[in-house]
Amino acid sequence: MDTDTHFQQHRPRLFALAYRLLGTRSDAEDVIQDAWLRWHGTDRSGVRDPEAWLVTTTTRLGLDRLRAARREREAYVGPWLAGPAQVSLHPDPLPDPAPGPAELHALSDAVSVAFLSLLEQLGPEERAAFLLREAFDHDYADIATLLDASEANCRQLVHRARQRLQDGRPRFVADGEQHRRLLTRFMEASQRGDRAAIEALLHANARHVSDGGGVVTAGLRPLQGAERIARLYWAIARRDGQASTVLGYVNGEPAILGFVGERLFSVTTIEVDGDRIRTVYSVLNPNKLPGTVTGRDRTASLQ
Repeated sequence: MDTDTHFQQHRPRLFALAYRLLGTRSDAEDVIQDAWLRWHGTDRSGVRDPEAWLVTTTTRLGLDRLRAARREREAYVGPWLAGPAQVSLHPDPLPDPAPGPAELHALSDAVSVAFLSLLEQLGPEERAAFLLREAFDHDYADIATLLDASEANCRQLVHRARQRLQDGRPRFVADGEQHRRLLTRFMEASQRGDRAAIEALLHANARHVSDGGGVVTAGLRPLQGAERIARLYWAIARRDGQASTVLGYVNGEPAILGFVGERLFSVTTIEVDGDRIRTVYSVLNPNKLPGTVTGRDRTASLQ
């Protein structure tokens, strides 16, 4: 098998790892490009397991970039949210060719905005150890080699990460249909600017987190409370007469996609606890979104 074939065979797995580590497609693509350059320049006669070599290289490059990114995010304007790896835009209702329930669950559980936001609470080594173990099923011996740490230390990293993530997750997770139904009702109420309807869909202490990155207007701090969030969307509906919204998929989970003309300007997802919305996440930073959308079915894949 030649150099290109080896790399392309494992590229989807490498990208999945880098994206979960870093939370943005652009950072993940940069890491994959660096891994490719190293793979292309190495003497492969001594590489017994190409996949292990590539995973190790991608993990270490990702860790280096994650450490630098964490320092940069300390100076980031407002909350930082993960940028979408994949956006599919379709008019409501969602089309039949959408991913099946099992595929959606597997994808959205691993790369939802809510999950990636939880991962931001972890240190770089914790995050890498947890992902390698829980998302990619590596054994602790492999993780120890990758992180240059003892197996006991890696077990502790994964245990601590698992506990912190569990503490941050909803107590009662809604099924996919209920999640989509709540999102649809939230979108329709927001389009109308119906404060009472919006407030009824939210937990009393719900949070709204918006990421504008200092590039566009967004809240500098999460907004707390159903009444305040409802008032925000009432004001947006009165102000943004040129905007339109449709349902779509972001990283495999249902999302509200906001447009001005053909330009995507916002991606909004929700986290559901029981029969109410617990958190609303809105990515507004244009550097994290695809620029324009064309085509009859309005389907965008990030370049």
